[in-house]
Amino acid sequence: MIDSNENKKKDGRDEPKLDMGDPARVIAVANQKGGVGKTTTTVNLAAALAALNERVLMIDLDPQGNATMGSGVDKNDLPVSSYHWLMAEVPFAEAAQTSPASYQVMPSNIDLTAAEVALLQLSEREFVMRDLLRGHAADFDYVLIDCPPSLNILTVNALVAATSVLIPMQCEYYALEGLSALLDTVDGICEKANPNLQIEGLLRTMYDPRNGLTRDVSRQLIHYFGDQVFRTVVPRNVRLAEAPSHGLPILLYDRGSRGSLAYQALAAEVRKRNAQ
Repeated sequence: MIDSNENKKKDGRDEPKLDMGDPARVIAVANQKGGVGKTTTTVNLAAALAALNERVLMIDLDPQGNATMGSGVDKNDLPVSSYHWLMAEVPFAEAAQTSPASYQVMPSNIDLTAAEVALLQLSEREFVMRDLLRGHAADFDYVLIDCPPSLNILTVNALVAATSVLIPMQCEYYALEGLSALLDTVDGICEKANPNLQIEGLLRTMYDPRNGLTRDVSRQLIHYFGDQVFRTVVPRNVRLAEAPSHGLPILLYDRGSRGSLAYQALAAEVRKRNAQ
């Protein structure tokens, strides 16, 4: 864990540090529609980037804590969590943990539901996470934020703090409707709070090329969004679905599986995009 005690204010909030290097690429992984592979993508992209020797922080902003569990951290045995960090009750180093896949985890559990109410009482409620992350801009190459499956104040905080948003989605028509609502939210964040927010890319998940609807929606996505659609597709894969129950990213559970190879390819694609 990173020792940030020297950067702690008297109120518990981290003092911003001097930026001694390039700031992290902060990627919010978001889709208000559940069941599209959002958490699976956050966990496995974090592991795949860490395997490429990138310094990675994964922040679990979903009170369900699935990204925490999938990273090998027990959400039911947390003395402090992302809630306490967001509320400035503890410094970063006290809340962060290390995944078996060698990335840092800011873990979550049901305590985080209280943060939604608490944040709404603050005048600068949208900027809490951005201000906290500034103190660690040079400590990581990538920060991945697993957003809750709704457009609430936690998701808004993630989008305001982010440099980009990665959108996992299934190739089905209802997913296109949800995508429109999310893009409207991103546009609103750009106008009011984070003018530099970009679309990192659209990721097609649970992809089955044998399905005609899947192919049709995939073609529409590429037609309308072009290069914003990742070339990588994540297939439906049993081993990928099994991995979270073992508390492991797919890279550690079955490195040679189709799901693992897809996320390794995605990590390479993300890194290549950000090197340009």
